[in-house]
Amino acid sequence: MKSNKAIIYLLTGLSVVIATCILLHSCKSKKETENKWVTAQVSRQDISNLVTCTGSLEPISKVDVGTQVSGRVEKIYVDFNSIVKKGDLLAELDQTVLAASLASAQSSMASAKSQLDYQQKNYERYKTLYEKQLVSSSEFESAEYSYQTAKNNYDVSRNSYQTAKTNLSYAKIYSPIDGVVLSREVEEGQTVAASFSTPTLFNIANDLTKMRVIANVDEADIGNVREGQRATFTVDAYPTEYFNGDVTEVRQSATTTNNVVTYEVVINAPNPDLKLKPGLTATVSIYTLEKNNVLTIPSEALSFSPQNETRKSNTNGNVEVWVLDGVNMNSKLIQIGSKTGTLTEVISGLSEGENVVLKGEVVSSSKASDTKSDTVGNGSSSPFMPQPPKGRSGGGPR
Repeated sequence: MKSNKAIIYLLTGLSVVIATCILLHSCKSKKETENKWVTAQVSRQDISNLVTCTGSLEPISKVDVGTQVSGRVEKIYVDFNSIVKKGDLLAELDQTVLAASLASAQSSMASAKSQLDYQQKNYERYKTLYEKQLVSSSEFESAEYSYQTAKNNYDVSRNSYQTAKTNLSYAKIYSPIDGVVLSREVEEGQTVAASFSTPTLFNIANDLTKMRVIANVDEADIGNVREGQRATFTVDAYPTEYFNGDVTEVRQSATTTNNVVTYEVVINAPNPDLKLKPGLTATVSIYTLEKNNVLTIPSEALSFSPQNETRKSNTNGNVEVWVLDGVNMNSKLIQIGSKTGTLTEVISGLSEGENVVLKGEVVSSSKASDTKSDTVGNGSSSPFMPQPPKGRSGGGPR
């Protein structure tokens, strides 16, 4: 009886030991093959793409006022920042020489007119005699020639008179538009010469409440810029303030500077409070993509695929992603839309709140942690992100 009890105890103990070993081996194998996934939730967000560039502010309408005649500046009636109306007198040149030229041209025209009147009467007289065959044809032709010559000389003198009269009127400089005088390039007593080019006397801006930015966009970004896109910009004069505008023109002409090709983009810049001034340098952001409250996932999820898994062939432009449902991971084909640097719009195939897998690795029992997955964007940190050193609070020095 004693020996039978001992055998029973021995068999029972061996059974417990074997069961314990099998359980431990199963747990160990499970831990050794445990997967650790980095996931992110499918969520609704605003997405946008930006093109950044620099440019300068200028009035929409600006006129350089010059003079078409040479002379000494006798009087200036406006100065910097003067508000002028169209037709206002801005300056006067010395009119002495121009008035003398006009008087000389007038005298020449009067002399030519007298000669024309004489030759016309002479021609009419010879014409009457020629019709009665009282003078020869050569005499009549000579009288006709003299009349035509006098007529042409009178036309020339009359044109010279008109030119002299117009030049005299050019001695008074008038404003061609309503606006503000941005610059004055001359002083009273200064001589201006209009021999080869028109000298600039004043620079007038039409309306400083309506400005524009001429931005230089790199050739790599110009393909995404379109008319009507929203833009914001800052200037050094107000570094913390953002100004709004929109793209009104994308110019086709290219500019090459130091082998860098850029294109001019015109951005409307309302300036009701006159804060913006011509010539300020603007740092511009053009929104080439803007979508609000769309379903998004990190773009990283599009390139993930588990080991030993063959990616499904894409059909109709669909893309495969992997979704973690508890402890199970399944693939789904989704349709995507716009992309930014980090986010991708999901059109169909996923629901808000699902967890898509971004990264994953197989860890050994010595490295495995109690948590089987980390979710990016829900408050927990990714295992691939650096952690603060032990013994420090908040990552700062003790």
